[in-house]
Amino acid sequence: MRQRVAQVQDWLRIHKKTVLLDSTDLPPSPSCPERQHIAKQADLLIVLGGDGTMLSGARLVEQRGIPILGVNMGGLGFLTEINFDDLPNALEQIFSGAYQLDTRLMLVVRIRRADHIIGTYTALNDVVVSKGHLARMIATTVSVNGAFMTNMQSDGLIVSTPTGSTAYSLSTNGPILDPSLEALLINPICPHTLSHRPFLSPSSVSISIKLTSQEGALATVDGQEGEEIFTGDIVEIHASEHRTQLIRFPGRSYFEVLRTKLRWGDGLV
Repeated sequence: MRQRVAQVQDWLRIHKKTVLLDSTDLPPSPSCPERQHIAKQADLLIVLGGDGTMLSGARLVEQRGIPILGVNMGGLGFLTEINFDDLPNALEQIFSGAYQLDTRLMLVVRIRRADHIIGTYTALNDVVVSKGHLARMIATTVSVNGAFMTNMQSDGLIVSTPTGSTAYSLSTNGPILDPSLEALLINPICPHTLSHRPFLSPSSVSISIKLTSQEGALATVDGQEGEEIFTGDIVEIHASEHRTQLIRFPGRSYFEVLRTKLRWGDGLV
């Protein structure tokens, strides 16, 4: 990976671009500042990795909304746009302005305990309230815009953006949403009552999930960070005023991504 990072540095410096590296695995320096400073200084974020790295990068630059180019070095790569070998040509297109921006909805997640907010997060994919270490269902109360929606016993609940509809929600039989939609998906995980089904709402609503069972649970954001929650805690979710801006190149549709990643139509004439 370091060799490939060095290659990217060389390509960018040929174009007289200032390069800032993520300092996660390197000591901080002017060319390798702490992560939060990258978000303040950069005009373009190049992410080498898979979808997990893209999610982390999207949260890093969320408030500035700078363009993100995803270079797939992982597995499925729903969010990444190109493979590493295509990067030199992609950079040429970017510097000449021959690209498009794909705007993606993000979530703001607040965890409330009594009258205190104990955690605030942003998410590109989803927030998941799920059972803890014991193999027991949890009980939750779900409200939308302050109106009671349902009581639920289940293994958990996913609130997903359209981008996150191809993540955890997909494995729980949730629908695939066009990422351009301004919508939120509420999807139960193995509900005890089979009439509980995925529910699609406008992005303008506020969703709250209150843990009512005695068993503890986990509130996880993008599968990467979060909090342990307890009886009476409330997870509040609404759309962020900020958006993720993914770099896309002309001639590639979202259906092509789905066909490639999900192997739709393989073996059919």
